[in-house]
Amino acid sequence: MSTIVSIQSQVVAGHVGNAAAVPQMQDAGFTVLAVPTVLFSNHPGHGRFRGRVTDPTLVADLLLGLEEHGVLDDTVCVVSGYLGSRETGEAVAAFVDRALVTGPGIVYVCDPVMGDTGSGVFVAPGVVDVLRDELARRAHVLTPNQFELGLLVSGPAVAAPGEGTVDDLAAAARTLIGPVQHGVVVTGCYLVDTEPGVIETVVVERESVTRVPSIKESDAPNGTGDLFNGALTAALASGATLPDAARDAADAVSRALRWTAVQGSRHLLLPPTGWDPAER
Repeated sequence: MSTIVSIQSQVVAGHVGNAAAVPQMQDAGFTVLAVPTVLFSNHPGHGRFRGRVTDPTLVADLLLGLEEHGVLDDTVCVVSGYLGSRETGEAVAAFVDRALVTGPGIVYVCDPVMGDTGSGVFVAPGVVDVLRDELARRAHVLTPNQFELGLLVSGPAVAAPGEGTVDDLAAAARTLIGPVQHGVVVTGCYLVDTEPGVIETVVVERESVTRVPSIKESDAPNGTGDLFNGALTAALASGATLPDAARDAADAVSRALRWTAVQGSRHLLLPPTGWDPAER
């Protein structure tokens, strides 16, 4: 059975980070090895939480232990999300380098979690730098939101939500597409011609741009980006093209949001396998 290594945050209660992403990959039939960059009781956005950022040396040791256990022989993807510290990002970069030597066909998917429109940057000092300078250039697929794309690019600026065109966005994203990158999937996009009540995912490849519209939910709970990234990675590992993987991931998020609404929850819930949104 093929393996995916997922390096991101872990909570005991709720569905964010690995708790949201791992089930998407497991449901697709993959063995998922989850390495926690933080371990919290719940998402800090709830105002009260306990736990701590995982020591970067522990993260590095866990990753080395996986290598020594031989898991890279069966690994098809490595995915990273929320990091917790710059040093953890450096450990992930070193692991990706070693993984790609062992398995040149491994696809590295990087969700550069740094912030969002409204809340601004919410990561520790140095995390933005390690994502921009180290992990982004290693990633085969990058999945920033519109705000994070603006933090990553060194070329054209990214316009504020509702002001930029898809051409502006694509031009900015293409400054991140180098020799190894397959493309950039920009989530949470609101462009000058985006229809009211819609939020878009924009898939930027070297020669094409694909827009994937979804219904915008007001006050969407934490964890939708992590769920998206898990579903995207699962689809890519199953052989989907990048645009098709983005469509699958957007559908997975929409489905989870509908189930969450049906259950009357303020927190993201994962729908049971086989649940049909038409049943609501």
